[in-house]
Amino acid sequence: MSTGTTPPAAPSSEHRSERAPRRENRGPREVPKSLDEHGNELVEKIVFINRCAKVVKGGRRFSFAALSVVGDRKGRVGIGYGKANEVPDAIKKSTENAKKNFVTVKLKGDTIPHDVMGVADGGKVLLKPASTGTGLIAGGAVRAVLEAAGIKNILTKSSGSSNHIAVVHATLNGLQQLRLAADIKAIRSA
Repeated sequence: MSTGTTPPAAPSSEHRSERAPRRENRGPREVPKSLDEHGNELVEKIVFINRCAKVVKGGRRFSFAALSVVGDRKGRVGIGYGKANEVPDAIKKSTENAKKNFVTVKLKGDTIPHDVMGVADGGKVLLKPASTGTGLIAGGAVRAVLEAAGIKNILTKSSGSSNHIAVVHATLNGLQQLRLAADIKAIRSA
């Protein structure tokens, strides 16, 4: 039984293009792998994409900022941030920036050698070593950094700010504080 009315037409492609696509942020996503200068396979994770709208005479102008983490899963990890008018360009800039900012992390097998608290701006992240089989107990931004670094068993707790940039930098700050027993022994004997 028809009422005689037709369903509303789908928005034209012209109307759709003035609004930027809205993507739900469901945590870090992996980008196709690349190789570093030593031939190691790099894993690139996009932690967060921020959309910024500027209101101008003709409507709204959108720009995008991407936060990404790049690592070789062997103890080297880098964080990058990039801004552009299109999402792919922002992602490309952020991953290039991350590759320039690699740091080496001291690991003990597939976990960390000791407890550590990383702090950056308002973000605080507690990292605790865990026995084999525990897995990576971390969420969102912390998980992306730890996976890229190659840590498989760890317990974490994020407190303070939930800002993605602050949490990622706090995690990296904690990883940079790690010292192996051999390093401390060498310092003490010197």
